[in-house]
Amino acid sequence: QVQLVESGGGLVQAGGSLRLSCAASGRTFSSYAMGWFRQAPGKEREFVAAIRRSGAITYYADSVKGRFTISRDNAKNTVYLQMNSLKPEDTAVYYCAASLRGIATIPRQKDAYDYWGQGTQVTVSS
Repeated sequence: QVQLVESGGGLVQAGGSLRLSCAASGRTFSSYAMGWFRQAPGKEREFVAAIRRSGAITYYADSVKGRFTISRDNAKNTVYLQMNSLKPEDTAVYYCAASLRGIATIPRQKDAYDYWGQGTQVTVSS
């Protein structure tokens, strides 16, 4: 079983930056594709970004492309989400997820992921 723990959330002003981290258990981290999703109160969980096993290929939601960057350090079993130019609309609980089966064809689908973290709150003030 894969255990995921997000960290780095907090309160920031619009236009600011924040870096989220997600630490994964196990020594097979490099075999997991990873994704970030977010969910605001009253809204459905939505895709934010994803990264394939090697980190060479990434995917982004249109709403965050150009502002957010997903990366991974397989030696540290950690995936990151660098968030720049934050907007109030980015306010949500952010979750990381791990896929053991691959996400090549469906990186933006929740069903592609097998394990989820507990989430970390990101609040962007106006």
